Amino acid sequence: PRSAPSVSPQVGSYRDISFESLSLFRLLEPQIEILVLGTGDRVERLHPAMLKQMRECGIAVEVQDTPNACATFNFLTSEKRVAAAGLIPP
Repeated sequence: PRSAPSVSPQVGSYRDISFESLSLFRLLEPQIEILVLGTGDRVERLHPAMLKQMRECGIAVEVQDTPNACATFNFLTSEKRVAAAGLIPP
């Protein structure tokens, strides 16, 4: 049995996004191929080490402003891709 990490969905801004805050996405079954993150009104740069850790778990991360992240997520799911989205309101 896999132990579940503590999951804190309290992400108020892109500064709160961390490897730990994304733990829920690593638990999803089937495993997602791509995680689309919407960082609000603008595209914000996330820490490269955190993005690398997610890639090492087999999950690509696409960072966009939230309106474009919504469109990207909808496109990916229409193409039958296994995707998830984490969206911060603009």
